[in-house]
Amino acid sequence: MKTRIAFFDAKDYDKESFIRSNSDENFDISYFETRLSKDTCRLAEGFDAVCVFVNDDINKDVIDMLVDMDVKLIALRCAGYNNVDIDYAYKKLHVVRVPAYSPYAVAEHAMALLLTSVRRIHKAYIRTKDFNFSLNGLTGFDLHGKTVGVVGTGKIGRIFIDICRGFGMNIIAYDKFPAEGSGIEYVSLDELWERSDIISFHCPLTDENHHMVNEETIEKMKKGVILINTSRGALIDAEALVEGIKQRKVGAACLDVYEEESDVFFHDYSNHIVNDDVLARLISMPNVIVTSHQAFLTQEALSNIADTTLENVKDFFENGYSKNEVCYKCALINTCNQDHNKKCF
Repeated sequence: MKTRIAFFDAKDYDKESFIRSNSDENFDISYFETRLSKDTCRLAEGFDAVCVFVNDDINKDVIDMLVDMDVKLIALRCAGYNNVDIDYAYKKLHVVRVPAYSPYAVAEHAMALLLTSVRRIHKAYIRTKDFNFSLNGLTGFDLHGKTVGVVGTGKIGRIFIDICRGFGMNIIAYDKFPAEGSGIEYVSLDELWERSDIISFHCPLTDENHHMVNEETIEKMKKGVILINTSRGALIDAEALVEGIKQRKVGAACLDVYEEESDVFFHDYSNHIVNDDVLARLISMPNVIVTSHQAFLTQEALSNIADTTLENVKDFFENGYSKNEVCYKCALINTCNQDHNKKCF
């Protein structure tokens, strides 16, 4: 019997990549446009697994409902899992993820945002579409010789560092678990705030780093600092960011994520009024670029996400475990001492 998967928050590009990956039809996948939540959870009844993305809400109530419906697996088609109550899922539901799909996609998007911002490409594009070829107000600055602070030096962070080195930038970094032998200059967070002309975030969201960019840390930064976030929105206190920009402390912000994005991103509100005043203020600011969590969105990444997600589901149901199961009880992220050759419980 085929494994039945309830696929939530399905977009056209999701369907295309998963249909290709499931070309041999080993899985019976039903695609639902709605996000998984307490109100929509009943759609998963009769399925073996649910496949979810970053804005699906897998809280205690949802976990209990899934368990009652005899769902065996939560298959995240993303790397982060802060939208899942992992502690509560322990010994109730197994959770697997896609730890890496295309670190190049995210790192390249971060640099694309930076270049677009500092060279005013987004403004020039709009002007020339109106046959306005004036250069007034489009003056940028060289990246060469600038100091970039990279928060998080996993695969994405290190690829972003390599890109920055190609531009001749000076690189400093902070990571709770430094990459040994990498040649990266690691500094404290306070030193990174103080020295960096540009700061780019490439780390997971934890209770410890929630709102790591706030009113106090912005005050420590250089005047005119540029912030890039392609990781998780809640790393930055959005209201503090607005104030930092208004006070001319933050020179520009390049955001692919936003802490309250779940109610807005991935949907078309062009004919509606968005009720998020903070997001509306950010978008209205001339030195802010917002993209809607699209850093991952390349053909290569979508293919890798689909292949790995279905491989995770196959391994779990056929072999009894998946090497990409989320470690529920590890004291420190990324330092699991298990061999991942069995279920975590």
